[in-house]
Amino acid sequence: MMHRRNTTRRGFLQRAMGLCTFPYVISASALGGDGTVAPSSRITMACIGVGGRGKENMRSFLGHKDCRVVAVCDVNANRLKEARKIVNEQYGDTSCATYRDYREVLARTDIDAVSVASPDQWHVLQSVEAARAGKDIFLEKPLGLSVKEDIALREAVRSYDRVFQFGTQQRSDWNFGFACELVRNGRIGTLRRIIVSVPASRAVGLVPPSPAPPWLDWDMWVGPAQWMPFTRGVIGSCGEWGHISNFSLGWITTWGIHHVDIAQWGSGCDDGGPVEVEGTGEFPGEGLYDCATAWDVTWKYPNGVIVKFVDKGKRRQGVLFEGTDGWIFVERGVIEAEPKSLLQERIGPEERHLTISTDHWGSFLDCVRTRKTPVSSIESAVRTDTVCHICDIAMRLGRKLRWNPAAEQFVNDAEANRLLTRSWRSCWHL
Repeated sequence: MMHRRNTTRRGFLQRAMGLCTFPYVISASALGGDGTVAPSSRITMACIGVGGRGKENMRSFLGHKDCRVVAVCDVNANRLKEARKIVNEQYGDTSCATYRDYREVLARTDIDAVSVASPDQWHVLQSVEAARAGKDIFLEKPLGLSVKEDIALREAVRSYDRVFQFGTQQRSDWNFGFACELVRNGRIGTLRRIIVSVPASRAVGLVPPSPAPPWLDWDMWVGPAQWMPFTRGVIGSCGEWGHISNFSLGWITTWGIHHVDIAQWGSGCDDGGPVEVEGTGEFPGEGLYDCATAWDVTWKYPNGVIVKFVDKGKRRQGVLFEGTDGWIFVERGVIEAEPKSLLQERIGPEERHLTISTDHWGSFLDCVRTRKTPVSSIESAVRTDTVCHICDIAMRLGRKLRWNPAAEQFVNDAEANRLLTRSWRSCWHL
């Protein structure tokens, strides 16, 4: 296990170079033969975090001939082995490098971009360091564990002029884009209310600590989060850690961020946010999982539009836009409207058109090449993630809060503003 306090830049650079010098076989396709894209035109990628969503993102990038996945990284040796096998089978060679420490990946100068899909507590630190290392970033949602972390990542992406795509892939789904265009172009009249409903976290009983399995570097897995002993209830195929507040805000962001993002997009608030937020939530009284298992939150935008954000136990999952002249409901694979004729509308050339891609991963690669701004930019990512955070803070404090979207802090509320920051373990820092 690597001891971070005593690790020097020279040390991990030397290890990185050592890991990259083992002999391997390169296929004809890697050299640009057989009708594939020439190496000089390919974007080289590394995938950091290759469990669940990370593996799916990796597979998506593997499907693009203009991209070459050259390395995978994970503290779980079993997942690392599986990911390398998938990559090598795709390319028909044995060239994919494996790493247990993401810093060794970032030390490679031949990598253009990284796909980050580690547990939530790692998202900001790994992405900030990737930006500093000159890598473009595809980051799985949600963003950080605090609003201050989100802002720090935005500053890094701006400062180092990196291309950043957030994993809110609904922005690359035609139904969601079309629904937002209809709303933004006044097809339902004046927008009055939005109702957002998503799944909530779940509860579990007490789970006693146990020895970490030999295939997992538990200390590195915990990373910047506060230390806690390993338990069998943390690691699993469904992201059990995502219900533990030490590692995640829970499904109010993990799932909520997808539909909250559509509410932001459809209301034209990508560069702003609410001015008021209040609500209630239910949290487990005991047990390993401690994130909200139910909630009912309301926020108000500066233009008076009200958003009601609830768990799907209270409302049909999806996003409902209500206007003075009709409504539009959108969910994955579903779009409905009243009047129904709205779904036959077409947005004219002089009307407001949103950037809608058809391939979230492919559009990221296009933007890496052209240096354009992706559809799920760092700006919209921070604003959407912030909404989820202030909703969680409001229901934990149990009172109405006023929010200043320009200053990105609560108005005259020191207690609430303290919750915009979360401390890290002392051995980790930006």
